[in-house]
Amino acid sequence: MQVERGEVERRIEHFREAARKAGIKLTHQRLEIFREVAASLAHPSAEAVLRALQPRMTTVSLDTVYRTLWLLNDLGLVSTLGPRRESVRFDANLEPHHHYVCVRCSLACDFESAELNALRIPESVAEFGTIDATHVEVRGVCSRCAKEQAGEPEKKNPK
Repeated sequence: MQVERGEVERRIEHFREAARKAGIKLTHQRLEIFREVAASLAHPSAEAVLRALQPRMTTVSLDTVYRTLWLLNDLGLVSTLGPRRESVRFDANLEPHHHYVCVRCSLACDFESAELNALRIPESVAEFGTIDATHVEVRGVCSRCAKEQAGEPEKKNPK
């Protein structure tokens, strides 16, 4: 699952501008790590980013990927989703949207909902502190996993 090339390039240019404004060195590794997240609709974990980069960047380490992803998060260029007890997933789509996450295979998909965007946050939440952003994360079993669980063979997409 890939993001359209023009959108990836827009996100990369936004990254370059944010790094310049923050006085952060734009290294080749940082750029490639961001490009991997920016081009993916799968909301990759740091481990998935590393696996994708290793064939073309053999010296990149998991530590470098994590440090870069948290830097990108601090710069507001990616957001995280999912509980931190498991592998954190990163998302470069900063437009208002929500997520569907399969509890079996960890598939993560974006969806938009005007109704969810319009939800009013209860005033009692202000007791916890300020609110910077909200999103809904819907969890369930995806269609593929449900078919596998029911014993139905997976159908291949004809091309």
